[in-house]
Order: sequence, then structure tokens, then C-alpha cells
Amino acid sequence: MLIRLREHAEAVFRAGLKAVDPIRAVGRHVRRDGDVLTVGERSYDLSKFERVFVVGAGKASAAMGRAVETLLGERITAGLINVKYGHALPLETIRLHEAGHPVPDEAGLEGARDILSLLETTGEKDLVLCLLSGGGSALLPVPAQGLSLADKQEMTRLLLESGANIQEINALRKHASGIKGGLLARAVYPSSLITLILSDVIGDDLDSIASGPTVPDTTTFQDCRDVIERYGLAGRMPPGVLDLLEKGASGELPETPKAGDPAFADTQNLIVAGNFQALQAARERAEELGYNTLLLSSTIDGETRDAARVHAALAREIRRSGNPIAPPACLLSGGETTVTIRGKGLGGRNQEFVLAASLAIAGLENTVILSAGTDGTDGPTDAAGAVADGWTVARAREKGLDALTFLRDNDSYRFFQPLGDLLITGPTLTNVMDLRIVLVF
Repeated sequence: MLIRLREHAEAVFRAGLKAVDPIRAVGRHVRRDGDVLTVGERSYDLSKFERVFVVGAGKASAAMGRAVETLLGERITAGLINVKYGHALPLETIRLHEAGHPVPDEAGLEGARDILSLLETTGEKDLVLCLLSGGGSALLPVPAQGLSLADKQEMTRLLLESGANIQEINALRKHASGIKGGLLARAVYPSSLITLILSDVIGDDLDSIASGPTVPDTTTFQDCRDVIERYGLAGRMPPGVLDLLEKGASGELPETPKAGDPAFADTQNLIVAGNFQALQAARERAEELGYNTLLLSSTIDGETRDAARVHAALAREIRRSGNPIAPPACLLSGGETTVTIRGKGLGGRNQEFVLAASLAIAGLENTVILSAGTDGTDGPTDAAGAVADGWTVARAREKGLDALTFLRDNDSYRFFQPLGDLLITGPTLTNVMDLRIVLVF
């Protein structure tokens, strides 16, 4: 039974992935009929534009680029997209530049500067398509004036380890950037700008996805200072970053572009896929497999271990009373939790979720929990996530592995690896946060 439940959990996960394939997602929202390009509910007469450029960044942007090339073909004058190492695809006209993620590197800086250089050649008779997906923040690492790439690298590392959520992290990324937080739109102006977006942010906040390079920024320098104070980072943050934020908060530096800025006068931003679409497809697949299915939420955030305990408690309640849904049951949730790093182990938020959940469901019959990132990457590992059942903790103990010890050291990868319970998909070329699946039979 457990083998079948594990197979079903992975099948449900992969159904969610298929639904947010970037090529299909772009195709659902963008079409071309001769010289008429329809994007969502807006239409563009391509004959009125002298040139068409494509730029972008993110883990899914190469696949989005392929979809755009299929639609526009030879109408594309030139293009450049920054993608994570290993996430490239063969394209015809658009050039791909591979770079580091989640910590930015020199390759990302070079590619981002090349994007800005390309946009400097555009004018009011040109059309620019920008393709953005999760990972775009790290892949567009142009430092604000006075900062170095090393400053941004250290800032990013500290924020990722602090337990800050993606909105808080991106607030600092925007204000420490020369391209994010609406500044790419300013570089495109006065060209027309269409941005196609694959959302990896809870609530699909446009100014948080890839740190909002083409939309008005709703955050401020003061918000950034509040984040640093909230997580106790003032004593460790690079002095250049602290100085930048201090000057910005005091009015010595201009804020990022806000609503009403001329840069946004001729722009369209369209989300082509997100976490909820993946969850809907996962639910359909679970129902096909015979499960009573409950979609909890696509907006789960907070500390990973807390979320894991809640999901495990629901599994126990289903087993005990048949509530909130009777077996065979499938609970689904999405979103993106955070891990406050206290140990020196190796893992990611999805693996940590499953490890914490495995302790909470220990001994529970016919129960399986899977959590994985839709991008195929969980933290600095080659795994998308992991899967566990009610006997995982006991099996590990037989191998001399104590689950609680590994959890305390944030060492979920090395816990699941010898058990064969890591979920390894390789790069999926999409990215809409995480999917969590609880099956109780």
C-alpha cells in the first residue's frame, strides 16, 4: 500500500508541474493572427513597431522565450535572457546567459548589464517583451550605485538564512539594485513594454515577482531598514548596504519608481501561470486516482516546521475521525515557507518540511507526505524535495539515523539520501513555488 501511495503522490505532483509548463502557459494567454498580437485582453498591431526586443530573467524564462519565438519568429530583432545554470534551452534569436542562483554571481551581473545596454538602443517605435519568472531577482544583480556585487551576495546570503519571507528579501533586493523595483521599465521607456510573468510569489504580488523590475515598487527604504531590524541583521549586513538604506530613508537618495511614474505609461504586466493553477491540476489528478481531495491553500507561508506540524496534525485527524475529509484522502497546499538556519546541515525548505512531518506522523498507517519545489530545486541541493510515510522514522533508526538530530542540524538532505526518499526531478524549467501533498488511505 505504501509503495502505491508514494507513486500516487508523485503522480499528483507531476500533474501540477505539467499544468504550469511555461510554453503552454504562454500559449494560453498570448496569440498572434498576422500582425495582431493579443496578450490577455489587449491587442497590439505589430506593423506599427519598427523593432521587437525580448529580455528577461528567471528559471522558467528560457521556456517562455521558446514560446515567444514560436509566436513572433523573425519579427524578433534581438533578445537576451538570464537563466540559472542548467536551465537553458536551444533558441533561435534570443540569446541566453546562464548565471548563479540563489546567490548572484559575476555572470549574472554581466548578463544584466548587457540587458540594460540592449535597452539603451530602443526607442518609442519599438516593442519590448520582458519574460520573468522565479529566480529573476538573483539573476538580475546590477548593484545600486556605491554597492559591489560582493555586497549584494552577502546581503542575499544573510537574508536567505534569516528566515525572512520573499517579500521582505525582495524589498532589499529592489533598493540595492540598478535594474529591479521598476528600474527596468524606466530603462525601456519610451518603448512599449509587455511583461509576461510566471509567478513564484504568494498572492501573485507583481512587485515581488523577480523583485518587480517592470512595475511600480510599493516598498520603501524604510521598509528595508525595518526588515534588517526585525531579523537582527544590522551587525552583520555589509556597511555599504546599511549606508545606502540610511541615505535612502533620510531622503538623500531617490526612491524606486512608484505608481504614476511615466515609465509605466505604456506597459502591460500579465501573469500567465501560478501556484493555484498547479494545485488545481494536482487536485484533478488526485480525484482521478480515487481520492477525496481538499485544496487547503496556495498561500502557505511561515516557518517550515510549523507548517509541517499542521499538515501532519490534519493527517492524524483524518486517520482518527475522517475529518476534515474522509479517507482515501488527499490534502493539497502550495506557497513557500521559510527555514531559519540554526544548524550546519544540507537541505531545503521542502526536505525540512517532510523531515519535520515524518516525526509528527511516525507510526501512522497508510499515510504519505510529499513536498517539493516546482522548479526542481530545493535549497542548495539537487533534489526538488522529499517523500516520507509513517514508518520513515523507524526505517531511519534501523540505519542509525536519528530524525530529530538531523532536523535540529537542518540536515534533511543527508537524512533522506540514504533512505532513497529524495525526489529528484532535475530542472523542470518552470517555477511556481512549492506543492505539498498528504495522502491518507
